[in-house]
Amino acid sequence: MIAAAATAVSAEPTPKEKLLTPPASARHYVISSDAGKHGDVWSWTLADGRTAYRMSMSLRGWVTEDDQVVTLGKDGRPIAIAIRGFTDQGDATEDFSVDDQGVAHWKTVIDSGSAPFQGRRYSTYGGPWLASELDTNALVAAGAKGLDLLPTGHASIAIGESTQIDGPAGPKTVKLAFVTGYGFAPSPVWLDGDNRYFGFAGGMRLLPEGYEAAGPKLKAIQDRATANMVRDVAHRFLRPANRTPTLVDHVLMFDAPAGRYLPDRAVLIADGKIAAVGAGGSIKAPAGAVVVDGRGKTLTPGLWDSHQHVGDDWGLLQNLATGMTNYRSPGSQIDDALSIYKRRASGDLLAPDGKISVIIDRKDPLAAQGALIVSSEAETIAAVDKIKAAGLWGAKFYTSMNPAWIAPGAAEAHKLGLHVHGHVPAGMRPLDAVRAGYDEVTHINFILMQAMPQDVVDKSNTAARLEGPARYGKDVDLDSPAMKAFYAELAKRGTIIDPTLTVWEPLMTSDGSAISPEYAPFAEVAPPSVVRGWKIGGYPLSEGLTRDDYRKSFAKMVQLVGKLHQAGVPIVAGTDGYGLELVRELELYQQAGLTNAQALQTATIVPARMTGMDDRTGSIAQGKTADVILVDGDVSRDLRNLRHVELVFLDGYRLDAQALRQASGLSGMPR
Repeated sequence: MIAAAATAVSAEPTPKEKLLTPPASARHYVISSDAGKHGDVWSWTLADGRTAYRMSMSLRGWVTEDDQVVTLGKDGRPIAIAIRGFTDQGDATEDFSVDDQGVAHWKTVIDSGSAPFQGRRYSTYGGPWLASELDTNALVAAGAKGLDLLPTGHASIAIGESTQIDGPAGPKTVKLAFVTGYGFAPSPVWLDGDNRYFGFAGGMRLLPEGYEAAGPKLKAIQDRATANMVRDVAHRFLRPANRTPTLVDHVLMFDAPAGRYLPDRAVLIADGKIAAVGAGGSIKAPAGAVVVDGRGKTLTPGLWDSHQHVGDDWGLLQNLATGMTNYRSPGSQIDDALSIYKRRASGDLLAPDGKISVIIDRKDPLAAQGALIVSSEAETIAAVDKIKAAGLWGAKFYTSMNPAWIAPGAAEAHKLGLHVHGHVPAGMRPLDAVRAGYDEVTHINFILMQAMPQDVVDKSNTAARLEGPARYGKDVDLDSPAMKAFYAELAKRGTIIDPTLTVWEPLMTSDGSAISPEYAPFAEVAPPSVVRGWKIGGYPLSEGLTRDDYRKSFAKMVQLVGKLHQAGVPIVAGTDGYGLELVRELELYQQAGLTNAQALQTATIVPARMTGMDDRTGSIAQGKTADVILVDGDVSRDLRNLRHVELVFLDGYRLDAQALRQASGLSGMPR
């Protein structure tokens, strides 16, 4: 805590009422998605010539209120930046300045430093989204050489195709560009006809007021451009030479159905299948086969992330690089899902295989982005029918749903053979949702909602779904008769729980002094700007509580997973993140009381059974699809060895994990 106090910029973030108020003449951008509007960003010039920004957003109850003032130097580079306010990750306060000797100084909630300013440009840790226009315009001006960044890194931009959209001033020409250097992969941004920043248009959009309707068109164009890039990567890996037979001999093998590790095994992979499994040295390699010495290594079924919102092509590639051959997406847009399936089947997309659900939420300011929005019971049933007609796997209900629509919606889904899961709607407790038809509850905070005060339950479509468990979780008696009866009913019904502990760990336990454990192993192999973003100040503390209180409540969440497991409730491992967090999720299950093997089952055979795919994946057995990973080290002794992936077998293709890491933005093997 001493280090955190030394790093922090201020004791408390600037409250909303003390932030800048944009004038009526300010430029106005709108934050939106298919679900509707989520916020606003304004920009204007102050009387002294400085540029001001103000952002206000409520995304499903997660609130951001911040502002930014920028002073430009004679060469157009910012020489002073002041950011104030807060986000759902904590205090947004950030200060940057250049002194008379040409030395740049910066200080945020998570870091501080200084360096020569000459030839470099400071990249802010946070701030209103629209302020990125300054960097985008500077990248365009820099041309092919790009820009060196502070604290570290290098960025560049490539300008591509143009298109016309309609808006308040009539037709407008905009150009698609891709920025590299800030993330794992090239990120799309839109420029106007003069190559100046216009906005961005992914699942979340930031576009000038009046141009919101152009968002879907712009997203479709950038998705096609991204697909062309990843197609070339897929063709490089999915070659016949990578599908020749492979014999992995004398290897430690994880027997997922039995939950045990078998020493000195031999596994032959041929024609996309597990062709044979036997004792080490007992299988003869066919002519032309690649033979891999498995001594000191572990062969496991490919990993599953059961909470992976697929849609990003580069992210899917990175998932493979980290050993994920399968996923369950608990909410993707129908068009994105069908595109993934089609391109993967044709060999144009290198991605894990999996099952996809679609989110259904009530029309509401707090509705989930990317959801099918409904306003009645009849529309709820029609949305379920639409998911089935698209050939997808499940319906996921969300927090703003009318509780009265859950049972009829779930009944329709079950009639059609769909899986039913989701967040627990405001006003319901998890057991209410399960009795109404949920097959699965996502996120451990919604399970803890069973023990929350009614006023928290009634507002669980707001930030109360975290703030309630953070405040009261530490005091919940997990062994009370009521909670034990709750676990028993979940077990009797076979209700599945998707805890996503790694979502809550950084929010509840971080103080800005260190990278959270789920990301720390990747700190040396990820882009610098990504690593900086992994270090957060933690979710803003509620009145009267300390960070230690939040940590105690998170510890109770971990314990709750153990109680559920002890009662016989199925657990599936999911991250709701990059997917890089998966091994940490399994580590936390061990802390909860699961054995090493039981934890690994939650990311192999259990999700395979949940999705009905266990007849072809989730375990290493003759005749099954060869979705397998070879890792360096003994996983039975330490689950962290799962991060050391050497080979990924996907549908029988033998893929070099290091090459996959390089292609997906990771420079090497994580720690």
